[in-house]
Amino acid sequence: MDGTVGFFDGHNDALLRLALYARRDPERSFLEGRPDGHIDLPRARRGGMLGGLFALYAPSATGLRFDQFRGTSYDCPLPPEVPLADAQQIILKQTSILTRIVAASEGQVVLCRSVGEIRSAIAADRFAIVLHLEGAEAIDADLHALDVLHAAGLRSLGPVWSRTNIFGHGVPMRFPSSPDTGPGLTAAGAGLVRACNRLRILVDLSHITEQGFWDVARLSDAPLVATHSNVHALCPSSRNLTERQLDAIRDSDGLVGLNLATCFLRPDGQMRADTDLDIVVRHVAQLIEHLGETRVGLGSDFDGAVVPNSVGSVAGAQAIFRALAAGGFGSDLLQKFAIGNWMRVLALTIG
Repeated sequence: MDGTVGFFDGHNDALLRLALYARRDPERSFLEGRPDGHIDLPRARRGGMLGGLFALYAPSATGLRFDQFRGTSYDCPLPPEVPLADAQQIILKQTSILTRIVAASEGQVVLCRSVGEIRSAIAADRFAIVLHLEGAEAIDADLHALDVLHAAGLRSLGPVWSRTNIFGHGVPMRFPSSPDTGPGLTAAGAGLVRACNRLRILVDLSHITEQGFWDVARLSDAPLVATHSNVHALCPSSRNLTERQLDAIRDSDGLVGLNLATCFLRPDGQMRADTDLDIVVRHVAQLIEHLGETRVGLGSDFDGAVVPNSVGSVAGAQAIFRALAAGGFGSDLLQKFAIGNWMRVLALTIG
Protein backbone atom coordinates (compact mmCIF):
# COMPACT_ATOMS: atom_id res chain seq x y z
CA MET A 1 0.00 0.00 0.00
CA ASP A 2 1.43 3.35 -1.04
CA GLY A 3 0.53 6.66 0.59
CA THR A 4 -1.68 7.60 3.50
CA VAL A 5 -5.32 6.50 3.61
CA GLY A 6 -7.46 9.39 4.83
CA PHE A 7 -10.21 8.15 7.12
CA PHE A 8 -13.32 9.23 9.01
CA ASP A 9 -13.74 7.73 12.49
CA GLY A 10 -17.10 6.74 13.95
CA HIS A 11 -16.31 7.12 17.65
CA ASN A 12 -13.86 8.61 20.15
CA ASP A 13 -13.97 10.02 23.69
CA ALA A 14 -11.53 12.90 23.27
CA LEU A 15 -13.93 15.57 24.60
CA LEU A 16 -14.43 13.71 27.89
CA ARG A 17 -10.66 13.27 28.32
CA LEU A 18 -10.11 16.97 27.63
CA ALA A 19 -12.84 17.91 30.11
CA LEU A 20 -11.47 15.71 32.90
CA TYR A 21 -7.70 15.65 32.44
CA ALA A 22 -6.39 18.56 30.35
CA ARG A 23 -3.77 20.34 32.51
CA ARG A 24 -4.05 23.59 30.58
CA ASP A 25 -6.65 25.08 28.26
CA PRO A 26 -8.45 22.04 26.81
CA GLU A 27 -8.78 23.66 23.40
CA ARG A 28 -5.03 24.33 23.21
CA SER A 29 -4.35 20.78 24.37
CA PHE A 30 -6.32 19.49 21.41
CA LEU A 31 -5.05 21.95 18.82
CA GLU A 32 -1.37 21.93 19.81
CA GLY A 33 -0.99 18.38 21.15
CA ARG A 34 -1.03 16.72 24.54
CA PRO A 35 1.24 14.11 26.10
CA ASP A 36 -1.53 11.69 27.07
CA GLY A 37 -4.52 10.03 25.50
CA HIS A 38 -5.08 8.98 21.92
CA ILE A 39 -6.32 12.01 19.96
CA ASP A 40 -5.28 15.59 19.35
CA LEU A 41 -5.17 17.51 16.09
CA PRO A 42 -1.43 17.10 15.34
CA ARG A 43 -1.60 13.32 15.87
CA ALA A 44 -4.84 13.09 13.89
CA ARG A 45 -3.11 14.80 10.97
CA ARG A 46 -0.13 12.45 11.20
CA GLY A 47 -2.39 9.41 11.30
CA GLY A 48 -4.52 10.41 8.32
CA MET A 49 -7.71 11.16 10.26
CA LEU A 50 -9.90 13.60 8.33
CA GLY A 51 -12.66 13.88 10.92
CA GLY A 52 -15.12 11.84 12.92
CA LEU A 53 -17.95 11.55 15.38
CA PHE A 54 -16.80 13.06 18.69
CA ALA A 55 -18.71 11.80 21.70
CA LEU A 56 -20.17 13.71 24.61
CA TYR A 57 -20.36 11.44 27.64
CA ALA A 58 -21.42 11.81 31.29
CA PRO A 59 -19.40 9.44 33.53
CA SER A 60 -20.95 7.72 36.54
CA ALA A 61 -19.69 8.54 40.01
CA THR A 62 -18.13 5.07 40.07
CA GLY A 63 -17.23 3.77 36.65
CA LEU A 64 -15.49 0.89 34.94
CA ARG A 65 -11.78 0.19 35.36
CA PHE A 66 -9.78 -1.56 32.70
CA ASP A 67 -8.52 -4.07 35.29
CA GLN A 68 -12.09 -5.39 35.52
CA PHE A 69 -11.64 -6.90 32.03
CA ARG A 70 -9.45 -9.75 33.26
CA GLY A 71 -9.77 -13.50 33.66
CA THR A 72 -11.38 -16.17 31.56
CA SER A 73 -14.75 -14.58 32.32
CA TYR A 74 -15.98 -11.36 33.90
CA ASP A 75 -19.22 -9.57 34.65
CA CYS A 76 -18.69 -5.90 35.46
CA PRO A 77 -21.61 -4.40 37.41
CA LEU A 78 -23.59 -1.74 35.59
CA PRO A 79 -22.39 1.69 36.75
CA PRO A 80 -24.97 3.77 38.63
CA GLU A 81 -27.33 6.11 36.81
CA VAL A 82 -26.24 9.73 36.39
CA PRO A 83 -28.69 12.39 37.63
CA LEU A 84 -29.99 14.75 34.96
CA ALA A 85 -28.40 17.87 36.47
CA ASP A 86 -24.99 16.21 36.80
CA ALA A 87 -25.14 14.86 33.26
CA GLN A 88 -26.15 18.22 31.82
CA GLN A 89 -23.29 19.97 33.61
CA ILE A 90 -20.53 17.74 32.15
CA ILE A 91 -22.18 17.56 28.71
CA LEU A 92 -22.41 21.36 28.62
CA LYS A 93 -18.73 21.57 29.54
CA GLN A 94 -17.70 19.20 26.75
CA THR A 95 -19.88 21.02 24.21
CA SER A 96 -18.25 24.29 25.28
CA ILE A 97 -14.79 22.78 24.85
CA LEU A 98 -15.63 21.76 21.31
CA THR A 99 -17.08 25.20 20.55
CA ARG A 100 -13.86 26.80 21.83
CA ILE A 101 -11.71 24.38 19.82
CA VAL A 102 -13.52 25.40 16.65
CA ALA A 103 -13.25 29.11 17.49
CA ALA A 104 -9.55 28.92 18.40
CA SER A 105 -8.59 26.76 15.43
CA GLU A 106 -8.67 29.63 12.92
CA GLY A 107 -10.54 27.47 10.44
CA GLN A 108 -8.57 24.27 10.98
CA VAL A 109 -11.50 22.52 12.72
CA VAL A 110 -15.14 22.64 11.60
CA LEU A 111 -18.27 21.45 13.41
CA CYS A 112 -20.35 19.80 10.69
CA ARG A 113 -24.12 19.30 10.60
CA SER A 114 -24.45 17.49 7.26
CA VAL A 115 -22.49 15.31 4.87
CA GLY A 116 -22.17 18.29 2.54
CA GLU A 117 -20.42 20.22 5.30
CA ILE A 118 -18.15 17.25 6.05
CA ARG A 119 -17.15 16.94 2.40
CA SER A 120 -16.56 20.69 2.08
CA ALA A 121 -14.40 20.72 5.20
CA ILE A 122 -12.29 17.79 4.04
CA ALA A 123 -11.89 19.32 0.56
CA ALA A 124 -10.57 22.48 2.22
CA ASP A 125 -8.14 20.45 4.40
CA ARG A 126 -10.14 21.23 7.53
CA PHE A 127 -10.78 18.70 10.28
CA ALA A 128 -14.47 17.70 10.25
CA ILE A 129 -16.21 16.99 13.57
CA VAL A 130 -19.74 15.63 13.97
CA LEU A 131 -21.17 15.85 17.49
CA HIS A 132 -22.39 12.61 19.10
CA LEU A 133 -24.02 11.93 22.48
CA GLU A 134 -23.08 8.60 24.07
CA GLY A 135 -25.92 7.86 26.47
CA ALA A 136 -28.84 10.29 26.76
CA GLU A 137 -28.64 11.01 30.50
CA ALA A 138 -28.40 14.76 29.80
CA ILE A 139 -31.76 14.75 27.98
CA ASP A 140 -34.96 15.26 29.96
CA ALA A 141 -38.12 13.22 29.46
CA ASP A 142 -39.77 16.12 27.62
CA LEU A 143 -36.80 16.25 25.18
CA HIS A 144 -36.21 19.97 25.65
CA ALA A 145 -32.45 19.35 25.95
CA LEU A 146 -32.55 17.34 22.72
CA ASP A 147 -33.78 20.41 20.84
CA VAL A 148 -31.03 22.55 22.41
CA LEU A 149 -28.28 20.03 21.65
CA HIS A 150 -29.55 19.59 18.10
CA ALA A 151 -29.38 23.35 17.60
CA ALA A 152 -25.80 23.22 18.96
CA GLY A 153 -24.87 20.66 16.30
CA LEU A 154 -25.77 17.23 17.70
CA ARG A 155 -26.31 14.79 14.84
CA SER A 156 -25.73 11.36 16.43
CA LEU A 157 -27.01 9.85 19.67
CA GLY A 158 -26.86 6.57 21.56
CA PRO A 159 -29.98 6.33 23.78
CA VAL A 160 -27.97 4.45 26.40
CA TRP A 161 -24.42 3.74 27.40
CA SER A 162 -23.78 0.50 29.33
CA ARG A 163 -26.09 1.41 32.20
CA THR A 164 -29.78 2.20 32.76
CA ASN A 165 -31.43 5.56 32.16
CA ILE A 166 -34.97 6.82 31.60
CA PHE A 167 -34.79 5.85 27.91
CA GLY A 168 -33.67 2.25 28.21
CA HIS A 169 -31.16 -0.34 29.30
CA GLY A 170 -27.53 -0.81 28.29
CA VAL A 171 -25.55 -4.02 28.06
CA PRO A 172 -23.13 -4.76 30.91
CA MET A 173 -19.46 -5.38 30.14
CA ARG A 174 -19.76 -9.15 30.38
CA PHE A 175 -17.70 -11.97 28.87
CA PRO A 176 -18.66 -14.44 27.61
CA SER A 177 -22.20 -13.24 27.14
CA SER A 178 -24.98 -12.73 24.67
CA PRO A 179 -26.10 -9.10 24.19
CA ASP A 180 -29.54 -10.31 25.29
CA THR A 181 -29.05 -9.16 28.89
CA GLY A 182 -32.32 -7.48 29.84
CA PRO A 183 -35.08 -5.08 28.82
CA GLY A 184 -34.80 -2.62 25.93
CA LEU A 185 -36.31 0.80 25.38
CA THR A 186 -38.79 2.41 27.73
CA ALA A 187 -41.79 4.40 26.46
CA ALA A 188 -39.63 7.51 26.80
CA GLY A 189 -36.94 5.78 24.75
CA ALA A 190 -39.41 5.07 21.97
CA GLY A 191 -40.27 8.75 21.93
CA LEU A 192 -36.59 9.65 21.78
CA VAL A 193 -36.02 7.41 18.76
CA ARG A 194 -38.99 8.97 16.94
CA ALA A 195 -37.68 12.46 17.75
CA CYS A 196 -34.23 11.55 16.44
CA ASN A 197 -35.78 10.35 13.19
CA ARG A 198 -37.69 13.62 12.89
CA LEU A 199 -34.60 15.74 13.58
CA ARG A 200 -32.35 13.54 11.43
CA ILE A 201 -30.14 12.48 14.33
CA LEU A 202 -28.42 9.11 13.83
CA VAL A 203 -29.43 6.54 16.49
CA ASP A 204 -26.38 4.57 17.65
CA LEU A 205 -26.97 0.96 18.79
CA SER A 206 -23.53 0.20 20.18
CA HIS A 207 -24.30 -0.01 23.92
CA ILE A 208 -27.94 -1.08 23.94
CA THR A 209 -29.28 -4.50 24.90
CA GLU A 210 -30.34 -6.88 22.16
CA GLN A 211 -33.98 -6.24 23.10
CA GLY A 212 -33.32 -2.52 22.78
CA PHE A 213 -31.71 -3.13 19.39
CA TRP A 214 -34.89 -4.81 18.15
CA ASP A 215 -37.02 -2.06 19.68
CA VAL A 216 -35.10 0.54 17.67
CA ALA A 217 -35.26 -1.63 14.54
CA ARG A 218 -39.03 -1.79 14.89
CA LEU A 219 -39.49 1.94 15.52
CA SER A 220 -36.88 3.65 13.39
CA ASP A 221 -37.27 4.59 9.75
CA ALA A 222 -33.50 5.19 9.37
CA PRO A 223 -30.65 2.75 8.66
CA LEU A 224 -29.45 0.84 11.73
CA VAL A 225 -25.96 1.91 12.83
CA ALA A 226 -23.61 0.63 15.53
CA THR A 227 -20.81 3.17 15.56
CA HIS A 228 -18.28 1.10 17.54
CA SER A 229 -19.06 -2.61 17.85
CA ASN A 230 -17.60 -5.90 16.61
CA VAL A 231 -18.51 -9.47 15.69
CA HIS A 232 -19.93 -11.61 18.49
CA ALA A 233 -18.98 -14.85 16.71
CA LEU A 234 -15.30 -13.84 16.94
CA CYS A 235 -15.42 -12.29 20.42
CA PRO A 236 -18.44 -13.35 22.51
CA SER A 237 -18.74 -10.11 24.48
CA SER A 238 -22.15 -8.69 25.38
CA ARG A 239 -21.07 -5.53 23.52
CA ASN A 240 -20.72 -7.27 20.18
CA LEU A 241 -23.27 -8.00 17.47
CA THR A 242 -24.84 -11.38 16.71
CA GLU A 243 -25.35 -12.69 13.18
CA ARG A 244 -29.04 -11.87 13.39
CA GLN A 245 -28.28 -8.28 14.39
CA LEU A 246 -25.75 -7.98 11.56
CA ASP A 247 -28.38 -9.25 9.13
CA ALA A 248 -30.80 -6.56 10.32
CA ILE A 249 -28.17 -3.85 9.87
CA ARG A 250 -27.50 -5.14 6.35
CA ASP A 251 -31.19 -5.23 5.48
CA SER A 252 -31.65 -1.62 6.68
CA ASP A 253 -28.62 -0.48 4.60
CA GLY A 254 -26.88 0.58 7.82
CA LEU A 255 -23.27 0.35 9.04
CA VAL A 256 -21.02 -1.06 11.75
CA GLY A 257 -17.92 0.83 12.89
CA LEU A 258 -15.07 -1.52 13.85
CA ASN A 259 -14.05 -0.95 17.48
CA LEU A 260 -10.32 -1.13 18.33
CA ALA A 261 -10.94 -1.89 22.02
CA THR A 262 -9.05 -5.15 22.44
CA CYS A 263 -11.68 -6.65 24.78
CA PHE A 264 -14.17 -6.50 21.90
CA LEU A 265 -11.65 -7.92 19.41
CA ARG A 266 -9.91 -10.80 21.15
CA PRO A 267 -11.49 -14.28 21.34
CA ASP A 268 -10.57 -14.30 25.05
CA GLY A 269 -12.20 -10.92 25.73
CA GLN A 270 -9.08 -9.45 27.35
CA MET A 271 -8.25 -5.74 27.57
CA ARG A 272 -4.61 -6.21 26.52
CA ALA A 273 -2.52 -3.91 24.34
CA ASP A 274 -0.34 -6.77 23.10
CA THR A 275 -3.01 -7.71 20.59
CA ASP A 276 -2.07 -8.50 17.00
CA LEU A 277 -3.81 -6.66 14.17
CA ASP A 278 -4.61 -9.98 12.50
CA ILE A 279 -7.72 -10.08 14.69
CA VAL A 280 -8.76 -6.66 13.35
CA VAL A 281 -8.48 -8.04 9.82
CA ARG A 282 -10.62 -11.05 10.78
CA HIS A 283 -13.37 -8.84 12.25
CA VAL A 284 -13.42 -6.57 9.21
CA ALA A 285 -13.54 -9.55 6.87
CA GLN A 286 -16.40 -11.10 8.84
CA LEU A 287 -18.31 -7.82 8.92
CA ILE A 288 -17.93 -7.46 5.15
CA GLU A 289 -19.06 -11.06 4.67
CA HIS A 290 -22.29 -10.33 6.57
CA LEU A 291 -22.90 -6.70 5.64
CA GLY A 292 -21.30 -6.22 2.24
CA GLU A 293 -18.50 -3.88 1.23
CA THR A 294 -20.54 -0.68 1.66
CA ARG A 295 -21.62 -1.13 5.29
CA VAL A 296 -18.39 -1.34 7.32
CA GLY A 297 -16.27 1.52 8.66
CA LEU A 298 -13.98 2.39 11.55
CA GLY A 299 -15.26 3.33 15.02
CA SER A 300 -11.98 3.34 16.91
CA ASP A 301 -13.02 4.13 20.52
CA PHE A 302 -9.80 6.18 20.84
CA ASP A 303 -9.51 7.81 24.28
CA GLY A 304 -12.05 5.32 25.62
CA ALA A 305 -10.29 1.95 25.56
CA VAL A 306 -7.06 -0.01 25.40
CA VAL A 307 -6.14 -0.35 21.71
CA PRO A 308 -3.42 -2.54 20.14
CA ASN A 309 0.15 -1.36 20.72
CA SER A 310 0.82 -1.48 16.99
CA VAL A 311 -1.68 1.37 16.62
CA GLY A 312 -1.07 3.11 19.95
CA SER A 313 -2.96 6.30 19.14
CA VAL A 314 -4.54 8.01 16.18
CA ALA A 315 -1.02 8.83 14.98
CA GLY A 316 -0.53 5.11 14.33
CA ALA A 317 -3.83 4.51 12.57
CA GLN A 318 -2.20 3.77 9.22
CA ALA A 319 -1.10 0.44 10.72
CA ILE A 320 -4.74 -0.65 10.44
CA PHE A 321 -4.83 0.03 6.72
CA ARG A 322 -1.45 -1.62 6.16
CA ALA A 323 -2.73 -4.73 7.94
CA LEU A 324 -5.90 -4.75 5.85
CA ALA A 325 -3.89 -4.30 2.64
CA ALA A 326 -1.60 -7.16 3.66
CA GLY A 327 -4.74 -9.22 4.28
CA GLY A 328 -5.83 -8.78 0.67
CA PHE A 329 -8.04 -5.71 0.84
CA GLY A 330 -7.69 -3.68 -2.36
CA SER A 331 -7.48 0.10 -2.59
CA ASP A 332 -11.15 0.53 -3.56
CA LEU A 333 -12.32 -1.48 -0.55
CA LEU A 334 -9.93 0.37 1.76
CA GLN A 335 -11.38 3.69 0.59
CA LYS A 336 -14.91 2.47 1.30
CA PHE A 337 -13.91 1.28 4.75
CA ALA A 338 -11.89 4.43 5.48
CA ILE A 339 -14.44 7.07 4.53
CA GLY A 340 -16.83 6.23 1.71
CA ASN A 341 -19.15 4.02 3.74
CA TRP A 342 -19.45 6.58 6.54
CA MET A 343 -20.36 9.30 4.05
CA ARG A 344 -22.97 7.03 2.51
CA VAL A 345 -24.74 6.15 5.75
CA LEU A 346 -24.49 9.67 7.18
CA ALA A 347 -26.12 11.01 4.02
CA LEU A 348 -29.02 8.61 4.69
CA THR A 349 -29.30 9.56 8.39
CA ILE A 350 -28.22 13.15 9.09
CA GLY A 351 -28.52 14.39 5.51
